[in-house]
Amino acid sequence: MQIEALKLTPVAMSAVSHLGENQQVVQKSFGQFLGDALQKTNDLQHQAIAADKALAAGQVQDISQVVIATEKANIALQLTMQVRNKAVEAYQEIMRMQV
Repeated sequence: MQIEALKLTPVAMSAVSHLGENQQVVQKSFGQFLGDALQKTNDLQHQAIAADKALAAGQVQDISQVVIATEKANIALQLTMQVRNKAVEAYQEIMRMQV
């Protein structure tokens, strides 16, 4: 079995269009990525709350949709908390480094 070395990929990749012209791929900053992820998590939380209210009001016939919306919101919140925990842990590790 042959072992191949790891290859580094460039951060800014460009895509080739069907005409052979290079187009620069627009990439988000890390802050924008985190902001978008938090916004999506917030939206999922609001959807779950709305589904719960509709269920309580008797407007929902299929309870599985409410359960799915609630679980999506729960999983998104758990992921957000884990990302936050890892970011705090990384910050604390950097602060412990000796200069």
